[in-house]
Amino acid sequence: MAFYLVSAVPKHGRLEELGERLASAEFMTLRPFGATLSASLANARMRRDGVAVWEEEDYCAPPLAQERAAVLDDYFHDLRVEKVEQGEGWSKIQKLPRLFPDA
Repeated sequence: MAFYLVSAVPKHGRLEELGERLASAEFMTLRPFGATLSASLANARMRRDGVAVWEEEDYCAPPLAQERAAVLDDYFHDLRVEKVEQGEGWSKIQKLPRLFPDA
């Protein structure tokens, strides 16, 4: 398994829907990544430049291929990944404001 610090630009007008879908646990049934993706997005942060960031566990090559096809490409563009150790990504972004404060 690998861990990545993910950065992605939210698509205009799409974050509210994503937040609602996360709140209703809609992605939890996606296998094999639904629970991990849901938790990661619920805890995502927002940089000052408007880019969303989160740590994601992934097994795909290329990274996040299944997650992008099922969810991420509907809500984000310019998705980038940086390989990190487990927890390192969260440590880097923990002080940033939450993308979904009510999650």
